[in-house]
This record gives sequence, structure tokens and C-alpha cells, in this order.
Amino acid sequence: RLPEQQKTSESPLSWFRGVYLPPALHPLNKTFVKGGEWQDIDSTQEKRRAFLQGFCRKHNSRKKLQTHLVHLVSRIYVEDRHKVLYCEVPKAGCSNWKRVLMVLSGLAASANNISHDDVHYGKHLRKLDSYDLKGIYTRLNMYTKFIFVRDPMERLVSAFRDKFEHPNSYYHPVFGKAIIKKYRHNADEEALKTGSGVKFKEFIQYLLDSHRPVGMDIHWEQVSKLCYPCLINYDFIGKFETLEEDANFFLQLVGAPANLKFPKFKDRHSSDERTSTEVVRQYLKELSKEERQLTYDFYYLDYLMFNYTSP
Repeated sequence: RLPEQQKTSESPLSWFRGVYLPPALHPLNKTFVKGGEWQDIDSTQEKRRAFLQGFCRKHNSRKKLQTHLVHLVSRIYVEDRHKVLYCEVPKAGCSNWKRVLMVLSGLAASANNISHDDVHYGKHLRKLDSYDLKGIYTRLNMYTKFIFVRDPMERLVSAFRDKFEHPNSYYHPVFGKAIIKKYRHNADEEALKTGSGVKFKEFIQYLLDSHRPVGMDIHWEQVSKLCYPCLINYDFIGKFETLEEDANFFLQLVGAPANLKFPKFKDRHSSDERTSTEVVRQYLKELSKEERQLTYDFYYLDYLMFNYTSP
């Protein structure tokens, strides 16, 4: 709670501003970079951070903040041993990152032996919003904060393929049924009953609908609303497109064990073709020109923040 005098003299937002906007980035140990194999990756990293900071200054997104501190950090995972904070972006390597965090924290000996269910439903890792305000504030200021992002359209198509093109006991009955009911004319009884067989075009109609029948989901929510990159100063910005080298560089920066490497395996549906630029192009063909433009507009901030080329 805010002291009475603060309630009258300033808004809660201005009080929180000092909590979740650390004045400086956490300095990373880069002694091993000079003249080494990591120099190019480090240079790319500096450019990404400078680009994001420039974008945030230009658009001054802080003024538009209407979100409580605890919500701001609700997607951030904490690893206390190596003092790192990871903001989870689904479909951008998050399952394997959580495996790595479990190894770093001593919860597992190897990332290769941790099941998908253990990663996502085991509740082994703490999130930052589970701490009190002092705990949140201290970690935001003292820990190394990192995020991994992905081309927005690739991430969207990957989420659709994962959740709607394979059997799923949650997404089909919860999202599938609602989507088919609202957007499929003359839907048959079986589809309405199971929610299976959602088409990509129907999924996009749901995504773009301001009165969508079911809420948003983290798998296709914008990164700007998952991780608040203009409000939280991330020390490291990795990209799915360069996942392995970015991840292993980051592990060196935070002093991870030398034998710990980022896992290469695909978490689920390993026999499926990976969601590539060409795969995305095939899915976008199912949409009208207007739908493609509106979908891009939906992820407009993510494209700008992380310097992705518009499709």
C-alpha cells in the first residue's frame, strides 16, 4: 500500500516508476569476448539493445503505462544462483530455456532428461511476481534480465500449428469450440462438439476480433504485452533465428557451467517441418490481403521493437 501522503501528492504509477525502471543495465562480464569467437555475436547484441532503447525513447511508451508492477513481471522466471531473470516468450525457445534454468538452479543434472510436462506443469521455477515488492525491486535492479524473441508471423504460425493441428485437450475444447462456433458457417455437430480442425483463416478472424469469444493466450500475445521491453531494461536480447549461438553466448556471460549447452532438440512434434519463412508463406496464402495487413498491424510494435522486416 502507498503511504497516505503519496496517495494525495502523486499517482501510484509515478511511485512504481522508480521500482521497475532500473536506471542502468546490469553490467555483464565480457572479459572472454575480446578477440575471441564471440566478438560478432557481442557486436550484434549491442546493436539490438541500442535499437530497442532508441525505439523506446522515440515512442516514449512509458507515458502509456496503465499496468500494475506485479502484472509487468508476471512472465519473468527467476534463477537465483546465477542471478538471472528470463521473460518467457512462447514459441521462441521457451521450453528449452526453462530446462536450462532448471539445470542452472540445481533442479536437474541435464536439460536433455526433462520432459515437456515437467517443464511447463512441474512448478519447479519461481516467477518474479511471487516475491514481495522488495524482492521484485531488488532482482530487477541486481539480476541479469534476458529475453528471446522471434519473427512475429513465424511465432504466430508456429503457435497455430502446435495448438490446433495436433490433438490438444485444452486448446481444442476451450479455443477451438468457440472459434468454430463464431466463425464457421454451417459447422457440423462433430466440429462444434470437439473444437478440432480449426482453420488458420478462422484462427486469424478470432485474433483480429475486438469482441473475440475467448480471451488472448500467451502463445500469440504480443511480446510488447508479455515482457514490456520499454519498461523493463533487458540486458540481453536473443533471437530465435540465431538461437543456439545467442543462447550459448549468454550462458558464458552469466558464468554457467562450461559443459552446459543450449539444447538443440525440438520440444514436441519433432517429425513436423519447422515453421520457416516458406511455411509461413503457405499459411498466409489462406488469408485475404486485408487480413494479412491487419495481422501485421496487430504485431506492429513487435516488428518495430526488435527490428524485424515486415512480411
